[in-house]
Amino acid sequence: MTVVEPVPFSTVLRTASAAEHEAAESSPFMGHLLKGRLGVDAYAELSGQLWFVYQALEGRAAELAEHPVIGRFIDPALFRTAALEADLLHLRGEGWRDGLVALPATAAYAARLEELVETWPAGYLAHHYTRYLGDLSGGQIIRGIAEKTWGFEKKGAGVHFYVFDQIDNPAAFKRDYRAKLDAAGLALDEVEQRRVVEETKRAFQLNGAIFTDLDLRYPLSA
Repeated sequence: MTVVEPVPFSTVLRTASAAEHEAAESSPFMGHLLKGRLGVDAYAELSGQLWFVYQALEGRAAELAEHPVIGRFIDPALFRTAALEADLLHLRGEGWRDGLVALPATAAYAARLEELVETWPAGYLAHHYTRYLGDLSGGQIIRGIAEKTWGFEKKGAGVHFYVFDQIDNPAAFKRDYRAKLDAAGLALDEVEQRRVVEETKRAFQLNGAIFTDLDLRYPLSA
């Protein structure tokens, strides 16, 4: 009798959320940014909005460090808040916090993250996965374009967010991360797995909503 191996949970998450992922990546704002059509102010605003997101994602991460499923994912090598603050200092100057306000979509995203830390850590994992693996993957494309478009020093001021100094081999790190996702999937029952899949879709939708808000604020530069 042929034994059908279960689909790895990392694969389930990737394939089930592919449409939402593509929708977020193909948003007008990101399309214009990636084609170098927007000014540096738009890039700075994106960094500012991400700062609110990562404050929520990382601010209480230590509370999950002992969680039997989520704890293994809490890794300071991934943390981005300090890198974002360094970028914002470069982009906006000493008073970078002045006038920096979370857009409605950003505030909704941060609120969801705070809610998950308190009520459903497995759901928090969906956002951990979408954000950090995205930063380690597609985020590197954004870094290269930012360096080329606005003349930032390679892996320097302005793009620290996309530089993971404490991760020597990003490809190996991502393989290990996916292996941990697969193990986490085995620790969840079928209903919980489906809930995490739906939250992963929601994570991409929340990211996409931020891009939509940014697109309204930053039409194409002349």
